Amino acid sequence: MNVSKWALITGATSGIGWATADALAAYGYNLLITGRRSSRLDALEGHLHAKYQHKIAIKKASFDISDRYQTSEFLKAHYAELDHLAVLVNNAGLAKGTEKMQEGSLEDWDAMIDTNIIGLLAMTRGVLPHMIKKKSGHIVNIGSVAGRWIYQGGGVYCATKFAVRALSEGLRMDLMGTNIRVTNIEPGMVNTEFSLVRLGDQKKADSVYANMNPLKPEDIAETIAWCVARPQHVNIQELVIYPTDQAHVGMVHREI
Repeated sequence: MNVSKWALITGATSGIGWATADALAAYGYNLLITGRRSSRLDALEGHLHAKYQHKIAIKKASFDISDRYQTSEFLKAHYAELDHLAVLVNNAGLAKGTEKMQEGSLEDWDAMIDTNIIGLLAMTRGVLPHMIKKKSGHIVNIGSVAGRWIYQGGGVYCATKFAVRALSEGLRMDLMGTNIRVTNIEPGMVNTEFSLVRLGDQKKADSVYANMNPLKPEDIAETIAWCVARPQHVNIQELVIYPTDQAHVGMVHREI
């Protein structure tokens, strides 16, 4: 077991986070997996131990990344693992609602801003001193095509993902000379719990991906693993990934 090769994944309880844990385990990373649903973290741990025959170490922590106190307590509790952290995947994120801004919910806006921006910042700020101390590390942020192109009813969500893109660029500049890499992955339509969380209705969520072939979480996870596996002198700054059936935000081919 390589104790010096740890990866921390936020939002690992489903979708891209779950798939990324699987992909990085295949590369031999020990994993620190986090999310709000402890039962799902237990399930992921069991899946990984069975698949990789206990060849990697797994630690898990259930907390709400949008809560700064809970995030701070997590960082304190796992200080030892963070000293060996090679990769941070800032995957935790969500969208809530599709209302126009003049009709939007302040609570929904808070949830998106606190998770997609503040949570990402708090986690990144917490791990960076460990990476800087050993002059190595890789921060992978999960952005979105919504961080480049805006659509009606998604203004605030898009703003949070625009922020992720700006933060990724700014972080890369601030870390110049530290040997730490920063990557922003910007997926289009991925069939996860994203639409269910956003719309709050399974039937409506299913209709988002009806009659088209969206990306799978594994597609994004494989891309993350590929970026992380590049030689140290190679930094994949950002990648926009659409499914073939999606030409642009709001432009989707559906079989009739």
